[in-house]
Amino acid sequence: MKRIITGIGALLATAAPVLAGGIERAPQSLAPLFEQGNYLELSFGGVTPDVSGRDLAVFGGRETGDVAQGYGFAGFAYKHQFTDALSGVFILEQPFGADIRYEPGRSVAFGGTAVEVNSTTYTALLRYKFENNFSVHGGIRGSHADGDVTLSGAAYGPLSGYNVKLDGAWGVGWVAGVAYEMPEIAARVSLTYNSPVEHDFDTTETHAALPPSGISSETTVKTPRSWTLEGQTGIAADTLLFGSIRWVNWSEFRVNPQVLVGTPPAGFGIADGLVELEDTTTYTIGVGRKFTETWSGSMSFMYEPDGDELVSPLAPTNGRKGVTLAAIYTRDNIKVTTGVSYIKLGNAYAETGTPDVARARMSDNHAWAAGVRVGYSF
Repeated sequence: MKRIITGIGALLATAAPVLAGGIERAPQSLAPLFEQGNYLELSFGGVTPDVSGRDLAVFGGRETGDVAQGYGFAGFAYKHQFTDALSGVFILEQPFGADIRYEPGRSVAFGGTAVEVNSTTYTALLRYKFENNFSVHGGIRGSHADGDVTLSGAAYGPLSGYNVKLDGAWGVGWVAGVAYEMPEIAARVSLTYNSPVEHDFDTTETHAALPPSGISSETTVKTPRSWTLEGQTGIAADTLLFGSIRWVNWSEFRVNPQVLVGTPPAGFGIADGLVELEDTTTYTIGVGRKFTETWSGSMSFMYEPDGDELVSPLAPTNGRKGVTLAAIYTRDNIKVTTGVSYIKLGNAYAETGTPDVARARMSDNHAWAAGVRVGYSF
């Protein structure tokens, strides 16, 4: 069964990213921490989403066009085995991001609306294994993020033309978890908690009703806390069953710039801020199989239930289902994983206003993702 661990034990962290709720692009998996011995990993790839819809009749029913922009990603991980019991890992990744643009001149409701969010996280963890197959892991996570949002179109009324720029800022959080392993059947269950990471952004808000230079302030934003339960077990010779459950507290992710949420006449009085997201739970299950000494593969399925059909125009989908195929080529100390994912994105109504009012319907949306992960054990 050790061949399963070395051949397909990393299939939980397939090379193709699986989009999840809110603005999450990667699930912050700690899979490299459980590799055998010293381990170095590089990953890269891209995602091509297709998200479009149509304004409601009150705005003329025009098509929005594809509002989701494609993006690339890269990652790095290094795991070091200090002793038989103690190991550590450093992981660099890009778990959160958004790139939505409603082309001016198409959608009457949202034409010109756009959001760009970038983030990079740096995680350093230690893991200690006890003699009873239990282990604990924990450490710190640093995050650098920035954002730029424009609200434009008839759906925003007098607020149309508002822009807020969040300059790059750092935040620090922590990670902690436990795991239990049964190596003789390639079994492992791990539970990991990711704390919120708070960023204090230097902020500039601009609008036709504000001074030409805009209004400067500071905006505090927390990335959401999350719990991830991951598991795997051998179910037959050279065959592995794996899965995960991930809960993210998106309702605590708020972006409330000073002027936007301020009381009139000093502010626009938008109490809900830029985004209002629901908590998400994402389920994954799959099977991995070792075919030869050099080739392994897997198929996995992802499901995230629908929530409220009224969503932010800056995150205009609701729930998702996906399938991922992965192949691993192993030769000596090198392991190359290639993955492809197809994600069906749920229908939703983009809304604005208080109370919330639907402005456009987004439907028949999906995304393709592909990536490559190269690991080296030594």
